[in-house]
Amino acid sequence: MTVTHILSLLGGLALFLYGMHMMSTGLEETAGDKMKNILEKLTRNRFLGVLVGALITAVIQSSSATTVMVVGFVNSGLMTLRQAIWIIMGANIGTTITGQLVALNISELAPILAIVGVIFVTFIRNKKINNIGTILAGLGILFIGMGMMSDAMYPLRESQSFIQLITTISNPFIAIVVGTAFTALIQSSSASVGILQTLANSGLIPLSSSIYIIFGQNIGTCITSVLASISANRAAKRTTIIHLSFNLIGTVLFMIAIQFIPFVDWMVALTDVPAAQIANTHTIFNIVTTLVLLPFGNQLATLAEKILPVLDEEKEDALSSLPLTFVTSENIGNASIAIASLKKEATFMLELTRKNINDSFDSLLATSPNKNEKILIRENRINLINVQITEYMSKVSMLHMSEQDSNTTSALYKCFSDIERIGDYAVNLVHYGTDNIKNIEVIEKELKELKQYINDMCELLFISDLNQSHFDKLCVMEEKIDQLTSSYRKNQIKRLTEGVVEATECIRYSQIMTDIERIGDHIMNIMKEYYKVQFTIVKKTL
Repeated sequence: MTVTHILSLLGGLALFLYGMHMMSTGLEETAGDKMKNILEKLTRNRFLGVLVGALITAVIQSSSATTVMVVGFVNSGLMTLRQAIWIIMGANIGTTITGQLVALNISELAPILAIVGVIFVTFIRNKKINNIGTILAGLGILFIGMGMMSDAMYPLRESQSFIQLITTISNPFIAIVVGTAFTALIQSSSASVGILQTLANSGLIPLSSSIYIIFGQNIGTCITSVLASISANRAAKRTTIIHLSFNLIGTVLFMIAIQFIPFVDWMVALTDVPAAQIANTHTIFNIVTTLVLLPFGNQLATLAEKILPVLDEEKEDALSSLPLTFVTSENIGNASIAIASLKKEATFMLELTRKNINDSFDSLLATSPNKNEKILIRENRINLINVQITEYMSKVSMLHMSEQDSNTTSALYKCFSDIERIGDYAVNLVHYGTDNIKNIEVIEKELKELKQYINDMCELLFISDLNQSHFDKLCVMEEKIDQLTSSYRKNQIKRLTEGVVEATECIRYSQIMTDIERIGDHIMNIMKEYYKVQFTIVKKTL
């Protein structure tokens, strides 16, 4: 091979990889939010989980992207280890679609696809059309790159040194190592399979050698999830162990099976097109391995837990729900994972705050003064979450995200601030209670009524399917709290003039009413932000 051929080969590889990246980006932009929602909702059933993993990976054209996403979900607590198993199995099936597309050999249409895609991206101002253009341009560039690689490798047919190297690769174990190493290097089994198909189409490598390289490629693709889990928690690392175990077990099973069955002959009998033979081998390997291991998913999880045992600290964390249970600053993932994690963390923080409100009212009413220590511990957690969330948000803001994701992130940031302020007002109530307010019967009645309204408002924030009626109901409650706190201030002033309470108690009671009123205001702020991103139709009325 000349320098020109080598440069052409590298250029073709660059175009192939860039085309895959463009196609993946366009598809993920088109289906990102739906993909995240599907992953969250349909992974409890193993068969649905496998199907979802396969479909999503087929859509985004990358098992690496899917497994990294799953690692992120497990790391953020949005998915259990046993739910992740089925997605990983499905991802291994879905990734084979790229090889099947390459086997179709639509290289003659590649320039047309690239031109149409560029026109869609450059001359049409519509986000959906732009995404479709990115997909088409990526597909076209991918095939142009494959064509360049194929042309560049043509002289290798006559190279004795290359022929000797290919003969060496016929050793199964060396072939597996080559497939693993190359796929780990470029971090894409789809890309390495595509390159292998190019070699096969050029007549440079027979299927009898390719089959072992394919086994190695399935192992090598795990490197991406390994890298993603380096800074993740131990649960996410176990997800990576499962991914690696799946492909290692599949390789061992096929290595044993092909000693007894004419597997290569079967693949050749299906089609005489080398690229299609490799694509079919890749697909069948992953489908058969999934079918064999599907009943043993829980055992794979147990194996991962034995390799990386569950620490006592993890058990304690799970029981005590320590701050930042759902987000990890070192491993954000993508915008969808980050936003889902932030929603979970906001819900957890809000639950801590709600408990403090209840306990603070009880302390104020002198019904449970022994709760003060727990209130202060929760307040410290709330403050810690708020500080760490601010740091996390600064990293999330640098992620590529859609306008809707950007709006949601901004709304969540405001919600965290409002929740933290509610926590401060709840602690204020504790201090008022500690100062021994004279709780005459009528004041207790007023405070209990306000406590009930605040509780009812908090309950509405935890409803998953908010609608206009819930929003209207909260507005009415917030207005009622404003009216009651104003009325109760006047009542206390009247009690002062009647000599029932002292001036200091009157001032303190007015401060209590102010804090309760502000708690209601901040709950309303949270509802408004949540409602804006969930129901944009009412933005103008807020």
